[in-house]
Amino acid sequence: MFTIFGLFFLLPLLAMVRFSLEGSKLGTWSLAAWKQLTSYQGPPPLLPAIEITLELAVITSVVMLVLVVPTMIWVRLRVRWFSRVLEFLCLLPLTIPAIVLVVGLAPIYNKIERVNVSALMLFWAYVVLALPYAYRALAAGLNSIDATTLSEAARSLGARWSTVMFRIIAPNMGQAILNALLLTVALVMGEFTIAYLLTYVNLQVELFSISRNTTNAGVLFSASSATLLFTFVLLMILTYIGRRLHRGRS
Repeated sequence: MFTIFGLFFLLPLLAMVRFSLEGSKLGTWSLAAWKQLTSYQGPPPLLPAIEITLELAVITSVVMLVLVVPTMIWVRLRVRWFSRVLEFLCLLPLTIPAIVLVVGLAPIYNKIERVNVSALMLFWAYVVLALPYAYRALAAGLNSIDATTLSEAARSLGARWSTVMFRIIAPNMGQAILNALLLTVALVMGEFTIAYLLTYVNLQVELFSISRNTTNAGVLFSASSATLLFTFVLLMILTYIGRRLHRGRS
C-alpha cells in the first residue's frame, strides 16, 4: 500500500524532472533549464524570494501555534460549550476561495503598502489559510489524551492554569503540534494566489515569473520540480527534528 502511494506521488515528480532534463533534440539530455533557473538574477532575484518564504513559514507557524494551542486547551478545559463554535470558526476558511479572500484583504494590504512594509505581512493571511488544517491536526492530538483528568490531577497538586496548559497538556500533544507545524509550512511554501494578486513576491510568484519570462519550456518544469523537492526536503528535516526532540523527552 505504501509503495502504491509512493509511486502515486513520485512518478509525476520524476516525469517533470525528466522533461526538464531533455535537450533540444529528441533523446538528448541537458541541464540548460536548471542552469537558467539557478543563474536567474531578476527582477526580482530568486534568493530573496526563498528567504522571504522561509521567514513567512516560520512566522506563520509560530503565530498559528501561539494563537490556536492555548485557545483549544482552554476551551476543552473551561468552556466546552464553545468547542463547536470554535471548530466552525477555524474551519470556515475552507469554504472561502483564496481569490475571495483577496477581495477582502486587498483594502487592508493597500493601506499597509503605504507604510512600505515587506511581503512578511502576508503571514496574517497565511494564518487564516492554515487555520483549518492546523486545527484538525491539533484536535486529533487533544482528543487522544484525557485532558480533563490531567488537568484535575495537576490542579489538585496546586498547579496554575498556565502550568496545566503549557507543562502538562501541551507536551502530550507533541506529535499533533508537529503535524500542525508541517501542514502550515507546506501551505506557506506552496501558496501563490494571495501573494500574486496582492503583488507581493514569494517563492511561488518568483518561480512563476521565471517560467513566464523564458522561452525554454523546461524551465517551467524545473521550477516546479525544484519547489516540490525543496518543500519535501524541508518537511523531512522538520519531521526528523521533531521526532528526535520527542524521543529525547521520552
